[in-house]
Amino acid sequence: MISILTVLLVAVFIFAVLSGAPLFAIIGGGAVLLFHFIAQTSMSAVIVEMGRLANAPGIIAIPLFIFAGFIFSESNASKRLIKTSDALIGWMPGGLAVVAVITCTVFTALTGGSGITIIACGGILLPAMTLNKFSEDFSLGFITSSASSGVLFAPSLPIIIYGMVAGTDITQLFIASAAPGILIAGMLAAYGIFYGFKNKVPTTPFSFNNLVTNIWEIKWIIPLPFIVIGGIYSGIIRISEAASVSVVYALITECLIYREIPFNKLIDIAVKSMITVGAILIVLGAALGLTNFLVDQEIPQVLMEFISENISNKILFLLILNLFLLIVGCMMDIFSAIVVVVPLIAPVAEEFGIDPIHLGVIFLANLQIGYITPPVGMNLFIASLRFDTSVLRLYKVVIPTLILFLAALLLISYWPKFSLFLLELSGQRVPILSL
Repeated sequence: MISILTVLLVAVFIFAVLSGAPLFAIIGGGAVLLFHFIAQTSMSAVIVEMGRLANAPGIIAIPLFIFAGFIFSESNASKRLIKTSDALIGWMPGGLAVVAVITCTVFTALTGGSGITIIACGGILLPAMTLNKFSEDFSLGFITSSASSGVLFAPSLPIIIYGMVAGTDITQLFIASAAPGILIAGMLAAYGIFYGFKNKVPTTPFSFNNLVTNIWEIKWIIPLPFIVIGGIYSGIIRISEAASVSVVYALITECLIYREIPFNKLIDIAVKSMITVGAILIVLGAALGLTNFLVDQEIPQVLMEFISENISNKILFLLILNLFLLIVGCMMDIFSAIVVVVPLIAPVAEEFGIDPIHLGVIFLANLQIGYITPPVGMNLFIASLRFDTSVLRLYKVVIPTLILFLAALLLISYWPKFSLFLLELSGQRVPILSL
């Protein structure tokens, strides 16, 4: 009877996905049906989990960081950042590609969404790169990939949510993900420099006066990353306090100093940002309800038993884990993937002796790559709409950067010390042995 019900429920879920039902309805409705028909217990567990999410420590950081991100995306912050980066390193071979990496990385870290970065920065970067003799295919693939490179940098929302769900220290996650984030962004920048050198892409002559002028234009933005990231890394401020600082700083700079956002527009920005917050939180709440069912049915234990019987090698487990997470990353949005999948894999990874912080870095790096993994990586579709081009074309043009990302992922996965050495230097982690 249960097997028949399972088949019927799976059919209902597939039909809901194909018909375009909202993600929260699919996940939340699925949790309710599973509790009622399979577990035969009260469906109130889903509502209880939503209430627990609303009272979770640090939850206030999510709406605050998103609101700050929307303020910056509605202003000319991205244009100023691009101009300053170009004045600083535009003289290098492929310098504009490096500008794209820096701009997209910083913007994604500050706004919390790579999709927002493609929309806000892509419209400026793509014509600038093609005008600077980068091929359109290279530019499309490079910008689409660069947009996800900020996921591993503070104050990235996925890191905050992962820490809340996994019960790991968010500050330690920020510190541990910094080196892998720099690796991925650095590999992208090196690829851009190589392309520029090989194809003799024109460079922007260096002008000290131009650099000083552009730095002066962003003089009020420069302190923000140092205040927020430096404060978090040093332990002076907590995540929620950093989010509050970001909002206040964004309001002061964009409304009072640059005056690009009139106060009467703040209501519209607040409404749009809180719609995004609501969408994220309702998906997270529904996903927590589904997670509750999986735990109630001892799915992690069953999964652990299956893996224990079939996989005894830690290296093989990491390989399978990465393949699984890449599939998850391109099939689900990053927030629901964290809430649904982390409780399943964390106990299994612990049995294999994988450090919880290292697991977090592996998890987030995979989901970052999933954004551009064909056939259903989310950023591929956002870029397709933003640049008015075929998603099939994007499948092809992201392959070089996807290979770079995968190479970085292997290093991150099989060399845990690379992710954890900053924690060791700060005294927050004892030295560990590599695989």
